[in-house]
Order: sequence, then C-alpha cells, then structure tokens
Amino acid sequence: MRINKKIKTLVFAMVFAFSASIYAQQDAQYTQYMYNTVSVNPAYAGSRGHLSIAALYRNQWLGLDGAPETQTLNLHTPLGYRGVGLGVSIVNDKIGPTSETYFDVDISYTIQTSLDAKLSFGLKASAHMLDIRFSELDEFEIDPQLQAQGDIQNQFSPNIGAGVYYHTERFYAGLSVPRLLETTHFDESSISTATEQINWYAITGYVWDLNPFLKFKPTLLAKMVQGAPLQADISANFMLNEKFVGGIAYRWDAAFSGLIGFRISDEVFIGIAYDREITDLGATTFNDGSFEVIFRYDFIKNLGNLKSPRFF
Repeated sequence: MRINKKIKTLVFAMVFAFSASIYAQQDAQYTQYMYNTVSVNPAYAGSRGHLSIAALYRNQWLGLDGAPETQTLNLHTPLGYRGVGLGVSIVNDKIGPTSETYFDVDISYTIQTSLDAKLSFGLKASAHMLDIRFSELDEFEIDPQLQAQGDIQNQFSPNIGAGVYYHTERFYAGLSVPRLLETTHFDESSISTATEQINWYAITGYVWDLNPFLKFKPTLLAKMVQGAPLQADISANFMLNEKFVGGIAYRWDAAFSGLIGFRISDEVFIGIAYDREITDLGATTFNDGSFEVIFRYDFIKNLGNLKSPRFF
C-alpha cells in the first residue's frame, strides 16, 4: 500500500538522519535499566556477589517496519575475594537497514568504604561491528546517492569506557561513560558520515521497607550526550513478598511505561515493560508502543547467607 510505503520511507529517513552526518548518536535505551546496569556501567560487574546472567529483548515502536530492535546478553561475576569483577556483554541493535553489534568486556575493582558500603571502579573494552544495507533502500524515496552507495559490512571499530559505582544494602549511585572514543564511521570520500558522541550516564536508586511485606524503590537514569536533549528516566517500583514487582516509569518528554516482574525463585527473575510514547510519533496510528522483556538468572551458591533478594 502507498501509505505503508510512506511509513517505511519515514523510518529510513530517520535512520539516515543517523547516516548523513550525525553528531548526537545515542546508545540503545532500556526501560528496565535497573536490572541491566552492567550494560551502561562497567563498575557494576561482580557487584551482585555471584555469577549473574541476563538476556533482554526490546522491540520499539511496534507496528512500524524497520523500527529499533535490541537484543542484549550479559554475564558478570566476582573473581575470588580480592574485589575484582569480570563481565562480558553482547548488544545487537537494529534500525531499518542498519545493524550494530557491540562485544564488551568489563573489569571492576571494589573497595569497602564502610561496614555496609562499597565503591567500585570499572573499565570497559568494546569491539563495534557496523552493517548498513544501502541496497535495501531501492524501493523507497530516498536520495539516489544513498541507493547507489555500496553496502557497509562488518565495519570494525574499537572503544573503551569507564565507570564508578557506589552501593550499600539500600542505596546505589553510579556515573559512567561506556564509549569514550568519538569514532567517525566511513571515510572522507563517503557521502555520509557518522560520529559517535560520548554518552554520559548517571544512575541512582534507594530501597525503602514500607512494611515487612512491601518494598518501594524509586530510581533515576540520566543520559547526557552532546547535541541532544538531556534524557531522564524516572521510575517507581514496588516489591511484594520478595516475589512480585510492579511499577511505573516516565521518560522525560518521550514516554510513560508500565513494569511488572516476578521472582520465580531466588535465582530466577523475569521482567516485562511496555512503553507508550507521548511524542508526535506516539500519536500515529501505526505505532503501538514499545515492548521489552528481561530474563535474569543468579547462580547463588549459599542461600543461607542471602538476607533477601537484591532489588538492584
């Protein structure tokens, strides 16, 4: 249908606001960032005290062909008893004809600052692979120069990142820069260039015991990047009987979200989130919101030493 073709063209035009001289590229975003902290802060690696594996899938702007789609797999664990943590992550992000894959290795070092407080420092090493399939644009009303340009396959670029993370049994706060190098993709003769800008992340949260059966945790994630508005994600989550989690979230000037989660056991957690955009794009009939699901498994060796399931 002609209308559907125009919708697809709109998506690809948005993608190539990315490809034709972007100066404010941003990393993949997550609504359930509070369960996926290691993806944005390497200092979080090993902080749960045991091996933890998480897989996340996000489908953004449901119903819109070529819309963003993200898959994330990460694992992290403490190493021995000397404060060292290690993490490995794979992030695959697709938008229209563009695919990006990150392979990350995180290492952290933690010091005890008081009886119940720890401060961690982390470093991240990344390998970035970029694919852009210009050939898929043939049927759309896009600049013919882009259509004629050859596909970009497995373009490699390295990067490094850093972070700091402080936490107690109830409070946490972190500051991180997952990608410190401002990599420029394509060569000088290319008709399109893209520069990855530095993304700063600040994250914090606190857990209150409202009564013996109910916990309350407000959280904040702020993302800052040059050339783009400040992005702030604010959420309020409740945990009932150490099993059920429910909450709401607000992404500043962008979306409202609902979150639910369930602890199948002390080791297994499943969370689901749904976003409804409040932008002009969210008001369109072809956008059914965004969906996200996360699965996490914690390899807890000694349940007798576990006071209660970690809420962060």
